[in-house]
Amino acid sequence: MTDTSVSRVRMTGISKRYGALQSLDNASLDLKPGEVLGLVGDNGAGKSTISKVLSGAVIPDTGTIEIDGRTVSFTSPADARAARIEMVYQDLALCDTIDVAGNLFLGREPKRRLAGVPMLDKTLMHARARDMLSNLGIVIPDTRMKVENLSGGQRQSIAIGRAASFNPSVLIMDEPTAALAVAEVEAVLELIRTVSKRGVSVILITHRLQDLFLVCDRIQVMYEGRNVAERRIEDTNIEEVVNLIVGRKFAARSAGHPAERSVSA
Repeated sequence: MTDTSVSRVRMTGISKRYGALQSLDNASLDLKPGEVLGLVGDNGAGKSTISKVLSGAVIPDTGTIEIDGRTVSFTSPADARAARIEMVYQDLALCDTIDVAGNLFLGREPKRRLAGVPMLDKTLMHARARDMLSNLGIVIPDTRMKVENLSGGQRQSIAIGRAASFNPSVLIMDEPTAALAVAEVEAVLELIRTVSKRGVSVILITHRLQDLFLVCDRIQVMYEGRNVAERRIEDTNIEEVVNLIVGRKFAARSAGHPAERSVSA
């Protein structure tokens, strides 16, 4: 992680309500250049929502976002991408019937002119795709393979590789190792290490707590849309993280028991 006093990302006072549901309640997030931050919490804690706010997919009701010390306002993912923020969603958003190179360059395919008519330059696209994958250490036998024929780990690597190809300063990953085999998990974690070493700040949302201790510098725990704890990875362990995630829920339930008994009485 790059040592700097200026945060790559600083989000403060972020709130978002959907009708009666308060998804985010004065939440905050701080991220340094090259840092890998593990964002954890139970379902509905607000992890994905605050990440979508940063990626421009959700507009907050209140709060401020600073990128490299500059206040920004995102109204769409295009705004966030212009600020070099990319997010890899859990569903990957890949086109199964298109080959690897086509997915990597979807929407920005290299062109060449033939008799004045713009044509897809497949030779250049596949050459660039091979270089892109090689630079990230991603092993795909043939960039002409259809994505539907790839394993889960390979598909995840393609989604991350596509996001990384936009030269992001911040890369958000939502459950990148879910439902992957052990060897594929390690390949994805190594990819996170690779982009982090290049100075890219990474936000990792995951329920696989063991992965946090393999790649993260710091952990932030959320509960009901709020920040409840933050730990340096060397100062905690998996048991404490579990307690931080579920402890408040059990405490809230326990606090309700006396009232429940008095009502029944």
